[in-house]
Amino acid sequence: MAVTHPIGALAAGSAAIPARSLDSALSLRLRELDASTRRREFRSQGAFLRLDDFLPHALTECLIQAVGAAEPAVHRNYLPRHKQGGSISRHDIDRLAPAIAELYRSGSLIEWLGQVAGEPLQPSPPEDPHAYALYFYTRPGDHIGWHYDTSYYAGRRYTVLIGLVDQSSCRLEYELHTRESGAAAIPGSVQIPPGGLVFFDGDKLRHRITPLARGERRVCLTLEYLTDPRMHLGWRLVSNLKDAIAYFGFRQVFRRGPGPGARS
Repeated sequence: MAVTHPIGALAAGSAAIPARSLDSALSLRLRELDASTRRREFRSQGAFLRLDDFLPHALTECLIQAVGAAEPAVHRNYLPRHKQGGSISRHDIDRLAPAIAELYRSGSLIEWLGQVAGEPLQPSPPEDPHAYALYFYTRPGDHIGWHYDTSYYAGRRYTVLIGLVDQSSCRLEYELHTRESGAAAIPGSVQIPPGGLVFFDGDKLRHRITPLARGERRVCLTLEYLTDPRMHLGWRLVSNLKDAIAYFGFRQVFRRGPGPGARS
């Protein structure tokens, strides 16, 4: 696939990829992934889609280099019997790894995801630290327990998981159809290879990441898109407290303004 030249030449983690080059590379790939076919698969699995070969190779390599540029900003967190690992919020990503922010804002990507979801999607507000984030599993026992990606917004929140580094035995374990009346839950277990994608409605997929073993390493990118960005003030407080305690720390979550480089 002849898409390496616009991205590969700009693969340094601290350098921004021109949005036009990134969107062009993605557009070429997304044309090969017929959205109507993926939409049927997404619906049949209760709002869940897995594609092991999603991103162009050159873009995947660029994002992996961005991981190295951002890693000094990892915030470690621990919730007994539920979660252990490291996280980097969109605010530090904007500063250290802008290539990730350009991917998140790709018009081609947002349009394709909306076609698969069956409704228009839009980016999260600039103040949301969870809009795009990196998750690091680098110490023995790093994991996250069973949960839903609950939306505190007025509309639905869709989650995109993109594999970047996986030198581990960790699995994304999940259950489909858990919130469909009369439907039997269907369990699944996958590893997301570099450049692979998992896309789902956060309120419908019960899932977890199994614990990391000694000497292993796993880094995953998460992107969050919305159908309605409005949020009640009370839910905003709940969401911010959850993100501060479980993911990014109070300084990142309660910072003033969206930070340099961020766009709505």
